[in-house]
Amino acid sequence: MPLIYFTAVAAIVFLALRLTCGACVMGGNDGAGHAHLPIVSLGWALSLFLALTYVVCVVFDLIFPGYAMYEVWSGLLPGFVWLTPAGFIIGLVESFLYGWYAALIFGGLFNAIAGRRAGA
Repeated sequence: MPLIYFTAVAAIVFLALRLTCGACVMGGNDGAGHAHLPIVSLGWALSLFLALTYVVCVVFDLIFPGYAMYEVWSGLLPGFVWLTPAGFIIGLVESFLYGWYAALIFGGLFNAIAGRRAGA
């Protein structure tokens, strides 16, 4: 259920930004040298970063069980169950999706604000 909630919020905020700001939300070069974040590149970078960090953390928890943080993950990653193949895949997919969520919200807001400041 939380995954559906985050997806719905991201979609609503991104669409609202897209409708009010237009193409500036997606970033890219506007020809005037204004700062814009390319949303697609940011989404892939954040998603891969979070997915790789998740894998490194799982390996760390297996090597150093005394310092494990998998109890915290169950609150952050709905459906995550420690040391099950399904739990690992769910955690990996959700980590990847959280990267896109952050890129859409942060990147869209940054581009909308940068676009408004450039026009002011």
